[in-house]
Amino acid sequence: MGARKRLRAENLKQERTTLAFARLNDSPIAPRKMRLVADLVRGVEVNKALNILQHNSKNASISLGKLLRSAIANWEQKNEGKSIEEETLIVKSIEVGGGAMLKRIQPAPQGRAHRVRKRSNHVTVVIDGKN
Repeated sequence: MGARKRLRAENLKQERTTLAFARLNDSPIAPRKMRLVADLVRGVEVNKALNILQHNSKNASISLGKLLRSAIANWEQKNEGKSIEEETLIVKSIEVGGGAMLKRIQPAPQGRAHRVRKRSNHVTVVIDGKN
């Protein structure tokens, strides 16, 4: 029984060597705005995704471009023997979740106050290498 678990664990480890992750926590951009840019590059080849992000005018594309380059560097670190030119790296998934909110108050007419919620987000990028 122990040998079977060990073999299964080795197979999982072998499958995970093609995957690389990168996380960005507490980015000060609203999750809704970040998702608009993340949807553009989900499932796209990495070089094409970097090109899309570089030529996008939205502010979120700068943060996502840096995060994608970090994921590529993590993949290179994990797969030292392989060349990035020979592999086809694909953005397997991008998840954008809501982060902490800064709650501020803005003056309103007649002595009232309105609450302003400054939203942040957490982004996780997973890239996968295919031959």
